[in-house]
Amino acid sequence: MRYNARHFDLSGLKGISDATLEQHFKLYEGYVTQTNALSAKLAELLEDGRVDEKRALEFSELKRRLGFEYNGMVLHEHYFGNLRKHGDRAPGRGSSFRESVDASWGSYQKWEADFMAVGKMRGVGWAVCCQDPTNGHLCNQWIDLHESGHIAGFVPILVMDVWEHAFILDYAAKDRPKYIEAFFSNVDWRAVESRLAGRRHAAAA
Repeated sequence: MRYNARHFDLSGLKGISDATLEQHFKLYEGYVTQTNALSAKLAELLEDGRVDEKRALEFSELKRRLGFEYNGMVLHEHYFGNLRKHGDRAPGRGSSFRESVDASWGSYQKWEADFMAVGKMRGVGWAVCCQDPTNGHLCNQWIDLHESGHIAGFVPILVMDVWEHAFILDYAAKDRPKYIEAFFSNVDWRAVESRLAGRRHAAAA
């Protein structure tokens, strides 16, 4: 399987400069390139259908690296995919996402406060609102690096990159909260809602 970098037309976002986006897109493209390169190398190692003792160490290292690169690719696609120009600061009342948040948290304000607090945690990583596909419950999760912190089976609904490369050209490192506010000003809530389990199933019907 070979992956191609996707194009995202996000020029003109509020509080996230085109210069930041240009650098961010290049970084994302690097994850796509590395995912393809590692996948090809692993396929080469398995060409004869076995992993012998001499190949085991190289195989293990490539497999670990692939998890980082592949998740980096996918998380960036979710991140760019839930942004748009002229976004709304919050989802509309009565929207599917707002109803899901209210059912899970009691109020949108509680959910937002929790999501922002996750985004402000020390360290580099991702703040991700996930849905439990078994009951529809939404939770906010800190993803350390790219491959650590995911809850097995949970579906990413809203993804926010809080590695410094996502904002350092626009804000000082200590001003991550300002970047988080900018992020919320550019969320494409329609894209977020399309990831909800109920909406996905309805679209497929």
